[in-house]
Amino acid sequence: MPYISNTDAERKLMLKEIGVATFEDLINNIPQKFRDNAVLNLEKPLSEMEINRRISKLAAKNVSTCKANSFLGAGVYDHFIPAAVDHIVLRPEFHTAYTPYQAEVSQGTLQMIYEYQTMICELTGMEISNASMYDGASASAEAILMASRKTKKYKAIIASTINPAYLEVIKAYVEGVGIELQIIPEVNGTIDIPKLNDLIDAETSCVLIQTPNFFGHLEDVHEIEKIAHANKKVIFITAVDPISLALLNAPSEYNADIVIGEGQALGNGQYFGGPLFGFLATNMDLARIMPGRISGGTVDVDGKRAYALTLQAREQHIRRAKATSNICSNQSLCTLAATVYLSLMGRKGLKEVATQSATKAHYLADEISKINGYSLWSNAPFFKEFAISTPVKASVIIEQLKGKNIYPGVDLSMYGHENKLLIAVTEKKTKADMDEFVQALKEVHNG
Repeated sequence: MPYISNTDAERKLMLKEIGVATFEDLINNIPQKFRDNAVLNLEKPLSEMEINRRISKLAAKNVSTCKANSFLGAGVYDHFIPAAVDHIVLRPEFHTAYTPYQAEVSQGTLQMIYEYQTMICELTGMEISNASMYDGASASAEAILMASRKTKKYKAIIASTINPAYLEVIKAYVEGVGIELQIIPEVNGTIDIPKLNDLIDAETSCVLIQTPNFFGHLEDVHEIEKIAHANKKVIFITAVDPISLALLNAPSEYNADIVIGEGQALGNGQYFGGPLFGFLATNMDLARIMPGRISGGTVDVDGKRAYALTLQAREQHIRRAKATSNICSNQSLCTLAATVYLSLMGRKGLKEVATQSATKAHYLADEISKINGYSLWSNAPFFKEFAISTPVKASVIIEQLKGKNIYPGVDLSMYGHENKLLIAVTEKKTKADMDEFVQALKEVHNG
């Protein structure tokens, strides 16, 4: 079946019903200056068989991390996903369903969202979670908008050590809103805390940090929180890796006001960069200015457990321009995978994933540091990701190791850090995988 199924005869019939002779007549009211009259350099149409062959050849160029020894991270991680996750997620009642606006349409979908929200609250220690955001980047931007709505202040202070993609999305979100962004500088992979103290003033709405940060390092959240909350109106926002929360302090333990992050590590594949899902949790006093939908538990007229979307007056399908956010949807299929994953792993399983990831990351960091010319970029504590200083350009290492089917990490030169390689390790890595990587690094240096 062709991509556009309308025939020429059908198009003529539609134009006739509209009351015009040609498509050009249909758009006659659009001034010429707004029309793109350039000739499109398109290939000739292809049949279904031909396009399938073309797409298959293009897809074959992709290399899955399942088929390579990959240490790629920088926000998207290769954690093990139990087979039961896909078995449940790909059931047709989930896989084909769109999250409903009306609560009565799908009790099963709403119950899943409710369970997801509960698990996010248990992980973060916060009191309420929404049904998810598009990704961690949009969640961080929405958290800043929340803070400005709450405080009526329009200066946001952001750590330079957050994921650079988050910062780009934040800039796009606040453009035109009137929110001023000030960046806390970085010193050896973590923020310059004294500089934070200098930046906060009476116009500050929030402080946003990430821990573990983009470079894998743990920020001194307790000290940062003290500085942020010295002004009682300032909202303290933390972006976190959900896997890390099985070992590290829950954000509620260091008095975070809003917790956001990328949830991909919870039962979702890397998918060559997406789709992803962001989580956002906070305390009840900020519930009414949260973006996105919330599923609540109640009882029906017969006294039976039931679920319904709640606080919907915040959403654009009801309040339009006065809505809390233009996000009135959520990443249901991705959050379903996360819910199934967390249910299967349980507290002990998630702790085991976090422990193995951290232990193996530290083993690999120690082994790389023994190689002449290589060293850890910073002495700051890290979780499962770390940056190393390299004796040659990181791009040279990446190119050479790709030939050995090893993806050694992310070149940090694109973020202004020359001769730095960002390496991520998860529970999937064996000692043999890591030793192979170390040996390959030795060969690059000696070569």
